[in-house]
Amino acid sequence: MARLKPDAAVIHDGCTITDSTFGAYVEIGAGSRVAHSAFGDYSYCDRYADIANARIGKFANIAAFSRIGATDHPLDTAACHHFLYRSDDYWDDAARDEAFFAHRKSRLAHIGHDTWIGAHALVMPEVTLGHGAVVAAGAVVTRDVAPYTIVAGTPARPLRKRQPRAIADRLIALAWWDWPHDALRAALEDFRALKAEAFLEKHGG
Repeated sequence: MARLKPDAAVIHDGCTITDSTFGAYVEIGAGSRVAHSAFGDYSYCDRYADIANARIGKFANIAAFSRIGATDHPLDTAACHHFLYRSDDYWDDAARDEAFFAHRKSRLAHIGHDTWIGAHALVMPEVTLGHGAVVAAGAVVTRDVAPYTIVAGTPARPLRKRQPRAIADRLIALAWWDWPHDALRAALEDFRALKAEAFLEKHGG
């Protein structure tokens, strides 16, 4: 694995990056496509992720072949094919439908801090995953997911809480994801060894 950097994302071979920004210690897996999106510090996606029109928080874990902010087609018109909006690909005298693209970009998916999106999962546009949420492999997320909730299935439904509500609220209040890099290193052994409640007791949450 490449050594991650505070000042430039590690972008592996075969990626397509369009109009996107990356925080510190970000990694983009081989073959991934990222468009019109922002990654917070320490977040990563594994191989062949497809991410568009998304705001990714810090410490997000995005597995291989997942898709966030899947682009859509018009359904209320006579046709749904992209000749309607990519018209200049088909005719010299037709322009792209820029209003359609602007509307598509405005439909942002929001991924909270310390989230995990499993392999082959799909998160639809305008969906919000709360901090600490987990999406099971292969799930299709069409609705917002509450913080520290695990969802699974097609469409995704709550499976169980990752942490009890009281612990989740304390973790959100502690906001360890905003700690400086050196503070994270100093607490590394506690992150590894302690359950969430014990970690909160020791670190003032």
